[in-house]
Amino acid sequence: MHEVAPSLIGVTLLVDGVAGRIVEVEAYDHEDPASHGYRGRTERNASMFGPPGRAYVYRSYGIHWCLNLVCEEEGVANAVLVRALEPTQGLDAMRERRGLDDLRLLCSGPGRLCQALGVTREHDGLSLGRPPFELLAADGPAEVVSGPRIGITRAAELPWRYAEAGSRFLSRPLRPA
Repeated sequence: MHEVAPSLIGVTLLVDGVAGRIVEVEAYDHEDPASHGYRGRTERNASMFGPPGRAYVYRSYGIHWCLNLVCEEEGVANAVLVRALEPTQGLDAMRERRGLDDLRLLCSGPGRLCQALGVTREHDGLSLGRPPFELLAADGPAEVVSGPRIGITRAAELPWRYAEAGSRFLSRPLRPA
């Protein structure tokens, strides 16, 4: 998971042709008290337990959908939360779904990017290698920096937030670990 998370920076995530370059992610390990899989499998988090290469989509605070990429063998609840994208395709659809024009704010946060991409609970458990999803390799290596995770109360100090150095599309500025 800690190899997968930084390697996602610069990868393009497409959902039904609407896309962006991944610029920020957070890793969640099955032994991590902030992870949804920490206390075991439930109906809500079942997709997090694999197989790898699937989407785990959940509601945050009953308001926003959040997209995670499952990255461990079946039965091990490790996943990477996609926190921010640099919008690249389907900008009109993103603007309509989000109700705003500011390119920087379209996908700068896990709830915002799901709204912009049209990701909902119906995407939970779907393969990331088949429509409506597609992942395209990065054009080249990105400079990746890490720091503490945000938006959580448990194990927030762990430097498991990975981001593209200098990106203006991050959900929040990255504080070095």
